[in-house]
Amino acid sequence: MTRHFLRDDDLTQLEQLEILELAERLKTDRFQTRPLAGPQTVAVIFDKSSTRTRVSFAVGIADLGGIPLIISTANSQLGGKETASDTARVLERQVAAIVWRTYAQAGLEEMAAGTTVPVVNALSDDFHPCQLLADLMTIREHRGELAGLTITFLGDGRSNMAQSYVLACATAGINVRVASPAEYAPDDAVVADADAIAAKTGGSVSLFTDPIEAVAGVDVVVTDTWVSMGKEDEKAARLQSFGQYQVNAELMALAKPDALFLHCLPADRGFEVTAEVIDGIQSVVWDEAENRLHAQKALLVWLLERA
Repeated sequence: MTRHFLRDDDLTQLEQLEILELAERLKTDRFQTRPLAGPQTVAVIFDKSSTRTRVSFAVGIADLGGIPLIISTANSQLGGKETASDTARVLERQVAAIVWRTYAQAGLEEMAAGTTVPVVNALSDDFHPCQLLADLMTIREHRGELAGLTITFLGDGRSNMAQSYVLACATAGINVRVASPAEYAPDDAVVADADAIAAKTGGSVSLFTDPIEAVAGVDVVVTDTWVSMGKEDEKAARLQSFGQYQVNAELMALAKPDALFLHCLPADRGFEVTAEVIDGIQSVVWDEAENRLHAQKALLVWLLERA
């Protein structure tokens, strides 16, 4: 049965760890495995603009011996004259895998249901699971074992990043906290899924409205832009709602003295994070950005082995 990666909880705790350990090995030796040699092609589809996702998948696919076929939906039939499932049936006869950065999670689910090759969620409105693999890899590099750590995400709790943090951290056995205004809390169904996972892995999920309480004594502090793609018309309201959740030196000081700071980028310095923090000694955002390459390569290798 073909495996896909549409949400963070498509992996078990053991499977997640297998991919992270493979990513670490691939970071040490980038060309040790080339399952796409031939070369085979991977379709990489973009509905949204991108820097890190585009570069890391294109480079990673080439590292694995393949050819990245970059497709813009603006210049294809997908989303216009053709359904996701029909597109998937066309692509599966020519490509080894499909990577899609899109809006609706439902489109990815339709794509995966209609094809026999792996489908990877490179970002949707609901989840950003590839970023979480890179984030967890980065945390492992700096802190070792993930299980038992405590991580706080601050800002828009209903964002794709926050909801992926809830699921991925629960899967890893991490105690994850989300601090956001009540009206921006993660989706109840996502929290319920994460709670069920955490009950098996030893992790936990806690929701806060007070950023000070949420950051106290944690191992890792994470934030993301307050105005995600597609939310530009809400900018003024969001800046007002999230003001108290800015990650600055005073807030970081409440975490553990050696706490890490992560941000998936791009960052808006002076809003969700101050320059002092993101450019400071606790920040590992550049390691995090690089690790998109290694984590996604490991994911593709893992999925292709099961295709």
